[in-house]
Amino acid sequence: MTPQAKLIFTMSLLLGTTLTISSNHWITAWAGLEINTLAILPLISKSHHPRAIEAATKYFLTQAAASALVLFSSMTNAWHTGQWDITQLTHPTSCLILTSAIAIKLGLVPFHFWFPEVMQGSPLTTGLLLSTIMKLPPISLLFMTSPSLNQTLLTCMAIISTALGGWMGLNQTQVRKILAFSSISHLGWMAIIIPYSPKLALLNFYLYALMTTAVFLTLNSIKTLKLSTLMTTWTKTPALSAMLLLALLSLAGLPPLTGFLPKWLIIQELTKQDMILAATVISLLSLLSLFFYMRLAYCATITLPPHTTNHMKQWHVNSPINTTIAILTVTSTMLLPVSPMIFTTM
Repeated sequence: MTPQAKLIFTMSLLLGTTLTISSNHWITAWAGLEINTLAILPLISKSHHPRAIEAATKYFLTQAAASALVLFSSMTNAWHTGQWDITQLTHPTSCLILTSAIAIKLGLVPFHFWFPEVMQGSPLTTGLLLSTIMKLPPISLLFMTSPSLNQTLLTCMAIISTALGGWMGLNQTQVRKILAFSSISHLGWMAIIIPYSPKLALLNFYLYALMTTAVFLTLNSIKTLKLSTLMTTWTKTPALSAMLLLALLSLAGLPPLTGFLPKWLIIQELTKQDMILAATVISLLSLLSLFFYMRLAYCATITLPPHTTNHMKQWHVNSPINTTIAILTVTSTMLLPVSPMIFTTM
């Protein structure tokens, strides 16, 4: 892919995201979603591998169906209320259809089937876009329509997403699929809190995007796609492996790292809403995803492959440490002290 084409597709992604998150009319929001979908397809299929073409096809069909449901939901609401404003979604059927459409776009259970397959067929940089920037417009639509959402449906999908994201990630050996199920599990935490505290859901998304960006960039720098190759990184690039360890533990939500902050605030807010059972269940289910995060960290920093040579045991860095990776790792692990300031703004 030429640099000019890559620049056009990247600018289209930014345009579509900005158009959706800044619009008040359903048609412009839908147009932004479509621009995003058309811009990411060439980035998914740029390797021309059959697996990449399959991933692009699955992504296109799923996102097209979800966009059609978004348009159908807005038209149904406009038919009954005469309003095309996003914040004026009041018709019950429209709210139900929109919740399902956004769940498809995000990859929430039971509409998660496409996301791990698309991630597996995409490069790591494109997988980063799918896990972060492409999730921002649907999250923004949920934020703007949060008073009208079906809370029972969202709570059920959130708990099942956290359970399935952790459970399905246990037996994976491909790093991209593990990160896909990690994204599904984190989306469960966002979905369960967005009807009660939309700002907290956005905070969770921003911190998740920060931590997963550090993980993806580190994996891309050490050229790792499988657990078997992850085992050799400590002997080749110990500094990057240490950064990956910290980012993974933060993504798992272990205190005193940054990833503990959103889980802490969400559990506190659910307790205030008298949802103690839901808070307990989703906290216990997050232990499933903790297991495969610890396995990734273990493979990256502790284990050595069999039959290592003396050359592999020499600690050396083939390339200088990327400053961006270092900054992202530091911020994704050391933001917990700013929690008092966040408490005052919530």
